[in-house]
Amino acid sequence: MEIPQKKLGIIAGGGIIPKLLIDSCKNSGRPYFVLAIEGNADRAYFDKSVNYQWIRIGQAGTGFKRFLEEKVEEVVMIGTIHRPTFAELVPDLRTTAFFAKLGLKSIGDDGILRALVKEIESENMRVVGVHEVMPELLVKEGNLTSHKPSKQTKADIARGVEVALTLGKLDVGQSVVVQQGLVLGVEGIEGTDELIKRCQNYRRKGEGGVLVKLRKPQQDMRIDLPTIGLQTLENAHKSGLQGLAVHAGNALIVDEPAVLKLAEKYKMFVIGIDPKEWLE
Repeated sequence: MEIPQKKLGIIAGGGIIPKLLIDSCKNSGRPYFVLAIEGNADRAYFDKSVNYQWIRIGQAGTGFKRFLEEKVEEVVMIGTIHRPTFAELVPDLRTTAFFAKLGLKSIGDDGILRALVKEIESENMRVVGVHEVMPELLVKEGNLTSHKPSKQTKADIARGVEVALTLGKLDVGQSVVVQQGLVLGVEGIEGTDELIKRCQNYRRKGEGGVLVKLRKPQQDMRIDLPTIGLQTLENAHKSGLQGLAVHAGNALIVDEPAVLKLAEKYKMFVIGIDPKEWLE
């Protein structure tokens, strides 16, 4: 006898992964309901064939109520969320209470997300990671392309791992760009794509650099996993980088076949790494 799948609630931000998750639910017959975040989720992905509701980022209470009405049992938070405008952040009563309880001590992104997970689970819904629903999105360990890091680039990866882990402990960012041992830039509020573009202005002559992207040491696997995709690779190529080193088993790669095909075209490497193996 087939066991019915638990109904999945999807809190959808920007990017294509929410669509992939919706398609996965449709294809597997898993029941689902989507809360699409206004100003973030792509409207092109939501039509009459999708079970969804639009909410502002400040309407967490409204979202909880709808999930309960829909009898959601598990929740995935996925997709990029831009820093909200004041109008988007105007909270409903439940969200006001949430921020009052949170206070300023957990103002970092990770702190807010962890508190949100606790709030969701207080309603008897279990928060799961997208990798638990779509494990094929996880980055595999080892060289994923025929092109491999050079001796210099391996040294840059090691330096990038050291810096990225330190940044992560401070809840600053997930990514760093290193060339010839020099840190060209670290990720802040702007995100990985803007970091890569910015670093193009600081490249030195000679051998190109590398983007290192890792999960923060204290980061919950269920929320905000590091992610790369075609846009990441395109930007890295335009900025003259030689490749990407990404946290194996702890990061997501969107449309892996297309990403690796493009990497081969550009003669770039993509490697899944275990950070511990790159520390001296």
